[in-house]
Amino acid sequence: MAALSALAAVPSLAFSEFRKTFLPDRGFKVNAGESRKRGHLRLKGVNVNILDVKISGSDTNGGMAIFEQTSLSPKRGTPLHVHLEQDEVFYVIEGAYYFQVGDEKFDLKAGDSIFLPRNVPHAWTQVADKGKMIVVFQPAGKMEDFFVSLSGMDHDPSPEEIARLFKDNQMQIVGPPLKVD
Repeated sequence: MAALSALAAVPSLAFSEFRKTFLPDRGFKVNAGESRKRGHLRLKGVNVNILDVKISGSDTNGGMAIFEQTSLSPKRGTPLHVHLEQDEVFYVIEGAYYFQVGDEKFDLKAGDSIFLPRNVPHAWTQVADKGKMIVVFQPAGKMEDFFVSLSGMDHDPSPEEIARLFKDNQMQIVGPPLKVD
């Protein structure tokens, strides 16, 4: 019986050691209008939105990443694409957006959220003149690297450069962006 009790404790001890080694043991606050790391990332190419890192993948050992996106690109959005290793959640703070997930299409406004599972084609387009969303990736994957790469370019990337950036960051473009009137 003692041997069974000792064996049952092994997973919790292993997790305890994992947590000490890889996960933070302190919380942190990120103020409104600020980014935890990297400053305001102004994207190029697909849209010219601004992303602020609220929780970096480096904060969670790659477990998740959270961004606040200020949308400045009416009638523009992402091409239809898949994330090969991340689930994605959007929560609309202000404005309006049009999403496609698989074969379904959705109108989102402030207060709405949407879940986009990995390996399911999806796209979104900004409908309102301005907007703001919280974007969560789980696990974090290479999304922060993708956004840093887009913001660091000294030119608007060509469609070929965008496709390469998607591929280099665990995504694949599978169709054109959504059209809105």
